[in-house]
Amino acid sequence: SQDLTYSGTRAVSEAHRFDVATLQAWLEAHISGFTGPLQVEMFKGGQSNPTYKLITPSAQYVMRAKPGPVAKLLPSAHAIEREFRVTAALAAAGYPVARPLHLCTDEAVIGAPFSVMAHVEGRIFWQPYAPGLSAGDRARLFADMNARLAQLHDFDCAALGFADFGRGENYVNRWAPFYTHSVVKGYDKTWLAWPLWRIARWEAVRDASAALGDELNALIASGRIAERVRPLT
Repeated sequence: SQDLTYSGTRAVSEAHRFDVATLQAWLEAHISGFTGPLQVEMFKGGQSNPTYKLITPSAQYVMRAKPGPVAKLLPSAHAIEREFRVTAALAAAGYPVARPLHLCTDEAVIGAPFSVMAHVEGRIFWQPYAPGLSAGDRARLFADMNARLAQLHDFDCAALGFADFGRGENYVNRWAPFYTHSVVKGYDKTWLAWPLWRIARWEAVRDASAALGDELNALIASGRIAERVRPLT
């Protein structure tokens, strides 16, 4: 089942292994209250960025890293620096996110940039209908999810400090040439590459984007258009 395949942790794979002692020393120097000994496990699935569970006698943490040195990655891909900045700003604004603790851009520590956050226990549903829940619990889950999305989309991006992330308008027309270039050059070899490349070349999508103008300021996460958010000003 997907729960067995993707949920929980496993031993760190050879491709993503690093010196645990070096990481422990860095964490003890940069995160208040962090004390070893440190045990590292790897979450089984669900991320394009390798994600690790950091276990100590007194606390647990989550570390997200780039999949390799910056020099070997597609520009702007796997941007954990931006992810950390967004998470920190949302946490400061009172939005329910895992508490961000530190960002490290020194590749000498584990071979790639990484960020560390607090570990939050929870239940992961790999099926959108949340199997195993009662009808009432499922309704409460979806109602809370919708409330959190609405809260997220009510934030003013500029007020949170994201105005320099890029233009908020005409996203599709700017995205299509970039993605087409990535596929043609062979940067993206995932199973989604070909259908997304065809969508990027679909004139109707770009025409719709141009017609809607600044009103089309969609939040796009993992390839899904989730909701309209407030335009950058």
